[in-house]
Amino acid sequence: MRNRQSIFAYILLAVFLLGGLAYMLAPWLNKKTVSEKPVVSTEIPSTVFTKEGEVVFSREGKQIRKIDVEIAENDAERNKGLMYRPYIPDSTGMLFIFQEPRELGFWMKNTQIPLDIIYADAGKKIISIQKNTKPFSEESLPSNGVAKYVVELNAGFSDRNDIKPGDAISF
Repeated sequence: MRNRQSIFAYILLAVFLLGGLAYMLAPWLNKKTVSEKPVVSTEIPSTVFTKEGEVVFSREGKQIRKIDVEIAENDAERNKGLMYRPYIPDSTGMLFIFQEPRELGFWMKNTQIPLDIIYADAGKKIISIQKNTKPFSEESLPSNGVAKYVVELNAGFSDRNDIKPGDAISF
């Protein structure tokens, strides 16, 4: 009988010790890992293209190519540009219209697709092209001259359509 009481006492002691250990470790074991934290998305949903006009590229008065464009004509639209879009058709782009001609610089922050950025002066003559820009880059891509208009298109568009500085845009 004494042996049975000893075994019972050891079992009871072991249960209390394990319970105490579990109690002490509970806060540490209950911590969430990084992967268990809730994910809060700050991504803005992609925007559907809305045709607001057309841009025609020409050389010496002869049309090279015409595309459909959205127009960014105020600060909010110009600041957003083509950000957050995973795709745009090759026949579309965005036309940026500024009030006054000036040196311009665009960046690719939050822009998911590579672009060609075409800068044109107040006379609508193309002064420079930033080709195949790097998505998400915050590097400034300068106009390399005084510009009033900018057209953003899929990367490679200017090469595929032989568009060069000196050509013209109209809209």
